[in-house]
Amino acid sequence: MTSTPNPNPVRWLLEVTAAAASAAPASFEQQRQLLRSVAQFDAPSRTWWAYTGALDVRALRILECLFEAARRFGTEVRVQAIAAPDGWAGPSFSDVGELADLVTARADHGRPLGQFHLS
Repeated sequence: MTSTPNPNPVRWLLEVTAAAASAAPASFEQQRQLLRSVAQFDAPSRTWWAYTGALDVRALRILECLFEAARRFGTEVRVQAIAAPDGWAGPSFSDVGELADLVTARADHGRPLGQFHLS
């Protein structure tokens, strides 16, 4: 028996956003300089955003920059799983299990990245 590939597989991305902290113009410019290489900026909402469909070096760089902005400027960072927009040509998560693993890992608050319970 041969399986037929799903013509419309569900593809997921992680959407990472950072709401700009209220700051004096000089501090805002420092935030902008830090984040502009890894995220797009939406001026009306004063929010930086980026999508990633793989846990790779690029994703790590995005997260490091956004969390550095949070540490230095009080920027609020959020990560959520979203369906990949039509036309998304980059990598994407295609297995719901991959995202479930991320959510499970995220639920273990207070544990440094990479340190998980041994089963």
